[in-house]
Amino acid sequence: MEVRATAEGTAAYRDRFSFSKEHFHQQQNLWLSSIGLGTYLGQPNEITDITYQMAINKAVELGCNIFDTAINYRSQRSERVIGNTLQQLFQQGKLQREQVVIATKGGFIPFDPKSAPDPHSYRKKEFIDTGIITDSDIIADCHCMTPHYIENQLNKSLQNLGLKTIDIYYLHNPETQLEEISLEEFYKRIREVFRLLEKKVDEGKISFYGTATWYGYRRPSNSKDFLDLTTLVKIAEEIAGKNHHFRFIQLPYNLAMPEAFTIANQTVGGQKLCVLDAAKEYGITIIASASILQSRLAHNLPKDVQAHFPGLQTDAQRSIQFVRSTPGVTTALVGMSQKAHSEENLRVANIAPLKPDSFLQLFEKT
Repeated sequence: MEVRATAEGTAAYRDRFSFSKEHFHQQQNLWLSSIGLGTYLGQPNEITDITYQMAINKAVELGCNIFDTAINYRSQRSERVIGNTLQQLFQQGKLQREQVVIATKGGFIPFDPKSAPDPHSYRKKEFIDTGIITDSDIIADCHCMTPHYIENQLNKSLQNLGLKTIDIYYLHNPETQLEEISLEEFYKRIREVFRLLEKKVDEGKISFYGTATWYGYRRPSNSKDFLDLTTLVKIAEEIAGKNHHFRFIQLPYNLAMPEAFTIANQTVGGQKLCVLDAAKEYGITIIASASILQSRLAHNLPKDVQAHFPGLQTDAQRSIQFVRSTPGVTTALVGMSQKAHSEENLRVANIAPLKPDSFLQLFEKT
């Protein structure tokens, strides 16, 4: 029995469906659905766990095989609900482990109310008192990126998810570190963590790693919290050669936040490129987060924009279609905490993405 997503498994999942061929993309020798389920929002309670479980079940049924979370989402409950729900599907024979891509993140200091009454008590009990981190390791009172800490968080995520291998493990908003440390120190820390993550690939605990960011890839290149993709790739290559496993980037991209497409802030071979094109040059897969901007793009789109999306009934669907139609974007992540969200959002899988000419015409209007 496989313990990770595979080429054969994801292809078998793809072949369940008669969607437009553009719904699944082959990246990193896996078939990835163009719409993925995110788990950021919602209260950390039992009721929300139940609604997420229903949403995940429906998403699997309708053609979604990418599930994204982070250890700090909903006080670790988002990881656990993904793990518990998928394990039930595996046991019922409705899904196989090798058919789904599971991604999580580490970097922010999480909380678990079962272990301590408040976040600071939890931090002290779990990390400070145990020597996993020191007070000086903490940035912005919320973030840590030492190898010892990331290793601890990876192991905890594996436990929460009930997995032997995580398909994609992201450093979560690493640019947070740049609030308090120099650029030189930042890339030194990146190197140490990339070395750890390559080791974890060798150990079979992860398949790929990457960076899940908010600002880093969208900023002008002279910004303090800008992330230079060429430097990151160079570090990965120095550690593991051309066959390194730094292969995924996650960043917000939507109708209101188009910088990944519009700002040529990366330099590759002396040429200025947007991050979507730069990632393609380096063989890195782009996963877009915030596709409907936490529901703010689910209503009241301009009528001339709405008219550009034939066959779609809601602004949420149109916003998702915009993201998945963008050249260079593999998957549009959307928060789906209810069954109805999965039903509405996965209807987009039945419609072919916009053709490049039509997409560019739309972009001129936004």
